[in-house]
Amino acid sequence: MSATRPAVLHQNRAIRYLLGLPPAKARLLLLAMAGLVTNALLTLFSPALTTLEENLGALGWTLRPDLNAEQRITIVAIDEKSIAQEGPWPWRRETMARLVTALTSAGVQLQLHDIVYPEPQAGDEQFLSALQSAPGVVLAQVPVLQPGQDVRTGVMTHPLTGIACDEGLPVASGYVANASTFASIATGHIAPIVAADGAIREVAAAVCLDGVAYPALPVSAFLQAIKSPTWGASVEQVTGWFGPARQMTLNAYPGLRIPLDRNGSLRISYRSAPEAYQAVSAADVLNGSVDLSMLANTWVLVGATAFGIGDIVPTPYSGATPGVELQARMMSSLLDADVPYTPRVAPWLLAGVCLVFAGVLFLLASYRERFAGAGLPLAGLILPVLALALHIQWLASGNVWLGWVAPALYGLAGASLLMLLEQARVRHERSRVFSHLNSYLPADVAHEIAFSLPSSNVNARRSDVTLLSADLRNFSAFSEARPPEESAALLHFFFVRAAEIVEAHGGRIHEFKGDALLAVWDGHGEAPGLKALRAAQQMQALIEGEMLPQHPPAGLEPLAIGIGIEQGPVLIGSIGPAHRRTHTMLGDTVTITLRIQEMTAELAQPILLGECVARQLTGEKLDSQGSYLLSGLRNPHVLFAPFLIPVTGRRQRTDAVPLSVITGGRR
Repeated sequence: MSATRPAVLHQNRAIRYLLGLPPAKARLLLLAMAGLVTNALLTLFSPALTTLEENLGALGWTLRPDLNAEQRITIVAIDEKSIAQEGPWPWRRETMARLVTALTSAGVQLQLHDIVYPEPQAGDEQFLSALQSAPGVVLAQVPVLQPGQDVRTGVMTHPLTGIACDEGLPVASGYVANASTFASIATGHIAPIVAADGAIREVAAAVCLDGVAYPALPVSAFLQAIKSPTWGASVEQVTGWFGPARQMTLNAYPGLRIPLDRNGSLRISYRSAPEAYQAVSAADVLNGSVDLSMLANTWVLVGATAFGIGDIVPTPYSGATPGVELQARMMSSLLDADVPYTPRVAPWLLAGVCLVFAGVLFLLASYRERFAGAGLPLAGLILPVLALALHIQWLASGNVWLGWVAPALYGLAGASLLMLLEQARVRHERSRVFSHLNSYLPADVAHEIAFSLPSSNVNARRSDVTLLSADLRNFSAFSEARPPEESAALLHFFFVRAAEIVEAHGGRIHEFKGDALLAVWDGHGEAPGLKALRAAQQMQALIEGEMLPQHPPAGLEPLAIGIGIEQGPVLIGSIGPAHRRTHTMLGDTVTITLRIQEMTAELAQPILLGECVARQLTGEKLDSQGSYLLSGLRNPHVLFAPFLIPVTGRRQRTDAVPLSVITGGRR
């Protein structure tokens, strides 16, 4: 047995089990199995499915992005133009001091540097002086979240108090921070959480290092903007069903509640289009070639946007977006108190969507035939799209990230399993119908009828065949004297055993009619003729010698069997109107065979052969019965009888003369 055979047998048993259940119960069982399949897929293919969910889920933002200009935050970009003017990056500290001074002169309220200055350099004092002269400045520092990288450069400063690092916050193994010269300047971390596909979709609100929590750059911006003397915060669980999993509250800014996920991260909003964030080249700021009054009372993000610097990340809008834009997006969301989040009740909402999908699929599967056949595949396509549409609607209207992959997978899995069940049920029913059809008609005819459309045309073919007609003699009289149940049992037994004998010798039953049957062997010649003769002899021996009553009821002649055999051309096919067809066999050969069978009673022979088939059986001993004008025919026919096989309890002929060569007759 091959390796796949047990699996196939197990599958067949499962299908038979499902088909044996009530339809409603089988559908409910498969819908429950669809839930298990969905969970298995979510577990096995989690990274790929998460990427798919994020990329398509962001359509809630990107299909209709907010094009309103963000006037509170401006990006001062260290772009290609700036590098061409001031030289390659990193710039000298004197250049950075000039840039900070120019921004301060323009009336910038808060300068946020998406840049780390880890090594001491010449001009640090001038740069530090410029930073201290600004109304507000926050520098960047980078905790290293990749395990095993314990690099430690510079000095980490400005931690958050009131947050315990055992609350599930990300833990850094190292860091790249600013030189100790700038320890007095406020800082915020810019450690990204990079997804499997390289995209950055969330940032840790705080990162722990050596048991101390350090805030993200956007959080530090708020604390620095309000000149908070102490940086205290708390992270707590949210009790409301529709609230986020956790939230961060700043002690100095109690009205700001930052929604976080279970890992303490805040999601980046991509609601605004990239062009909504205005950017000014650092070269223009240094040259004064731009109206700097546009920067008054704004927050400015200083960061690199040049491709050669490497601070480029993929986003839903572009495969190459400067990282400083992500900082602008997070600060804009915090200013609007509109940070996207996943509600705590999201798993239950998604489960509810799955239940609705299950109800839809159950109703579709309940409608049989064409509606279910077309509805289930269509549902397998539409339900995932509906799940995505529901997610997009929640994200676009409420900035709530619900998720959609789980119900989409469930809808697809449920529709697929129910389609398989429906297909198996249809195949089972068709197989059962075909089996019933095959019990009334020959296999090839049943197959042709089952797989072709009804037609009112004559559908027949000419074939050379060998025919055997067998009839129970005196059965009508027997039926008249016996109960119908007994007559039916006897006739049933005769048909069953006769069919077994015919099929064992390579023939097939063409029809049962009354107390007679007509069997067919394809082809003419010695081989099919000999098979038909052997079948007739075995039928005679078994039926007459062992099966039929030896002592008939009083006053009735004993039951006997008469068999006629002949070869020749016939027309086999279907005739009649499309709504009521009949399978038939036409031609002289059929008529001659039936008449030969009728002659068995007159000649007292159980088996008679026509001259055409007798001519082919040169190796058989046949007894000529003479030439007879058969009923309804115009030409006489010579009939032959084989020597009788000894039958227990029966007399046998001993006076027959063998015939080795046959001449004459009509083919």
